Amino acid sequence: MTLRADDCRVNDGAVLIDTGGRDLLDRAIEAHYEDIRNALRRRGAEHSQATEIVHDLYVQLSRKPERLQGKTFLRAFLIRAAVNLRIDRIRRNAFESRLFAALDERAHAIPIPTRSEENRLDMPRRVAALREAIFSLPTQCRNVFIAYRIADMSKDEIAEALGIKRRMVDRHLRKAMLHCLEKMEDFDGE
Repeated sequence: MTLRADDCRVNDGAVLIDTGGRDLLDRAIEAHYEDIRNALRRRGAEHSQATEIVHDLYVQLSRKPERLQGKTFLRAFLIRAAVNLRIDRIRRNAFESRLFAALDERAHAIPIPTRSEENRLDMPRRVAALREAIFSLPTQCRNVFIAYRIADMSKDEIAEALGIKRRMVDRHLRKAMLHCLEKMEDFDGE
């Protein structure tokens, strides 16, 4: 679909869009959808990531469709906004990776206490307590935790397999680890 001539007016050679609101956004995204995705893919975004970014762009602009008013080159504006969203995602993912890497390092740095004979005999109860902690997690959170910690899947593989975003995988892992640590601290405090 393309924008109709009666939707636009020309001012010094530039096309200005006269209609406003959500209707303009809907038509603009529909008209330039492939152009936006192709621009993202030329800048390194994968096919599914480009689609997701265009969707996020639409959601953001639908909250403030007036941002499209008076834009001289609507296609260029949408492409630039989508590219900026991708840059923001890359920065956020890098930050979250650093954050979770630090948490993983801290978890792996905790020394394993030596177990006395009495503690070794208590190991089946500890395993049962950990299992109960894992199975008390919400389903999606539990699936992510098991896939990451037991099946040794990467976070990206988990996101793709479950059809969720990578940052949701990170959030589920953080929630599961904190939950299990709390439950095991409670068990040790008994």
